Amino acid sequence: MSEYKTLPGSGIQIMPATWHDLRELYQLERICFQVDAWPMLDVLGVLTLPQVLRLKAADKNTLIGFIAADLRRMQQTAWIATLAVLPEYQKAGLGSTLLETCESQINLPRIRLSVRQSNHPAIQLYKKHAYQQVDTWSAYYKGGDDALVFEKTLHST
Repeated sequence: MSEYKTLPGSGIQIMPATWHDLRELYQLERICFQVDAWPMLDVLGVLTLPQVLRLKAADKNTLIGFIAADLRRMQQTAWIATLAVLPEYQKAGLGSTLLETCESQINLPRIRLSVRQSNHPAIQLYKKHAYQQVDTWSAYYKGGDDALVFEKTLHST
């Protein structure tokens, strides 16, 4: 895949994210996840640590979506650490595009992620993309909500 991907019929591009996106990603986290938003140090980490695949969606150079996958090669598993799209850009396929683009760049047999049990739109997105629930982490999120752990097998080892 080329470094940049433009969505047909829009000015939206999918491209690698860098530490230059720190402020905008921090704001995106606050808007999309509120109580579950990462602190600044975690945002900096996801943008700079090695073995993290990070992609952003930008509309006219404004960050509108983000996905990050922690590539755990020893475990032969990638963990989707976060997937967020600004509310005004949701329900237009951008989350699917970010997820598909990320998956296409993961060269590991398995992908896992966790999602708040009450986040029904995200759960539907993952099910649509062939993720299956494999575990539940009790009281994982603030407020006591469980995390549902989903997994997708990309290819056999």
